[in-house]
Amino acid sequence: MQREPPPQEPQQAIACWGAVRQDTGQRELYLCAGQPDTGDTLLMLQRRRPVARGEKKRVWLIFWDRASWHKSKKLHRWIHQHNQAAQRQGDGRLRSCLWPGKSPWLHAMEPHWLHATRAVAEPNGELAASELKRRLCAHFDTEPDTATLL
Repeated sequence: MQREPPPQEPQQAIACWGAVRQDTGQRELYLCAGQPDTGDTLLMLQRRRPVARGEKKRVWLIFWDRASWHKSKKLHRWIHQHNQAAQRQGDGRLRSCLWPGKSPWLHAMEPHWLHATRAVAEPNGELAASELKRRLCAHFDTEPDTATLL
């Protein structure tokens, strides 16, 4: 009688946001299931807002690549509303800037992605989403609950 292989976790794509803080050099990681969108980006920003507030940041700069969800009208409306409220409440304003197209060498996170890919990938490319998430969080020294956008 032949043994059946253990059931495998269904393949699921995950998307990652990463950031390098210019002031501390700290790397940050955020994960979501599937293709990211504006809603996921807003969740990530909402997670960052208390950190910026707690550190009393006057201006919070974010540099984006040219992904469609970084350029959406909904995101820009949210940033505008955030900045209006921040001005009234004395909180830090958010300024977003787009990187020039096809210039990854300008982005401080790109070398970290390259090293992470080499550190966590399997040669055959087969890796369950939960294991990929575990490895990425270990590589970036991030708690999975902190990194996951829900």
